[in-house]
Amino acid sequence: MSIFERYLSLWIALAMAAGIAIGSFAPGLVQAIAAAELANVNLVVAVLIWAMVYPMMVGVDPGSLRDVVKQPKGLAITLVVNWLIKPFTMAALGVLFFEYVFADLIAPADAQQYIAGLILLGAAPCTAMVFVWSHLTKGDENYTLLQVSVNDIVMVFAFAPIVAFLLGVTDISVPWQTLVLSVVLFVALPLAAGVWTRNRLGSAERIEAFRDRVKPWGVVGLIATVVILFGLQGQVILDRPAVIALIAVPILIQSYGIFAVAYAAAFALRVPHRIAAPCALIGTSNFFELAVAVAISLFGLNSGAALATVVGVLVEVPVMLSLVAFANRTRNRFQQRETGAVERAGI
Repeated sequence: MSIFERYLSLWIALAMAAGIAIGSFAPGLVQAIAAAELANVNLVVAVLIWAMVYPMMVGVDPGSLRDVVKQPKGLAITLVVNWLIKPFTMAALGVLFFEYVFADLIAPADAQQYIAGLILLGAAPCTAMVFVWSHLTKGDENYTLLQVSVNDIVMVFAFAPIVAFLLGVTDISVPWQTLVLSVVLFVALPLAAGVWTRNRLGSAERIEAFRDRVKPWGVVGLIATVVILFGLQGQVILDRPAVIALIAVPILIQSYGIFAVAYAAAFALRVPHRIAAPCALIGTSNFFELAVAVAISLFGLNSGAALATVVGVLVEVPVMLSLVAFANRTRNRFQQRETGAVERAGI
């Protein structure tokens, strides 16, 4: 990993502090950035999101999808957790906490905004950082790429209708044009650009070299986006730190709960640890770049929905690092089970 990735939690912490400072001492600059919009999409943030998404999409190899038959269980768990469980449990937790548990602490309009942000997080499975988590758990990199590739393709078709359905359930008006435009801008087009780039580069060596050159810009884009978002939300964070803590509660429950479901399923189905760990971490982690982008497009840079997705950024790295540590500590349990299965089979 590069120094940016190795100390990502530190850079994000510094970016949050810098954003709050800029929001407090240079509000004119922050407002100028907020005003740079076209069709409800902030142009500055759009450039940064592209910087984050494009390097990942270059790594998407459609040709690798045919290898799914070799290890279908891990991919099946990923798809079931990401698209049939995770979005709906996140929506349920959001409604539970902000319409009932925290009802006396949050204004109804704000509560609906936070629920919307949580739904966007829940419906956007991880694309980029999962490669880091996979590496830290000694995961199978090729299979991780396969899982991410399939998720990216499914996301193009499933993200918008799932989010629209769930937002409709929670009585939030959905501007379909903006939602679809966000998915096209931040998923479909970068994916097409990534495939085109791969075809132009040709060999695997040239593709990998190109990715190594552009990958740091993705981290730079993430850090700059966090600076902007925290600049816009800085006063809210300073004035209402309790709200940040409230938003973090359902995110934490969701993260650890989804990991438990996916990891236990992988163990029960005898999925090898090198596939099981990334499989569970993909379901637990969020494609918060997309969630942030769509929240901004739908509800605005200063919205509660954007704040909720930013809290997802704040919570994700420490949570994922704790889960990586747990996966590494339990690797032997998977290996012992694999060894026992081989011995029982008489091999």
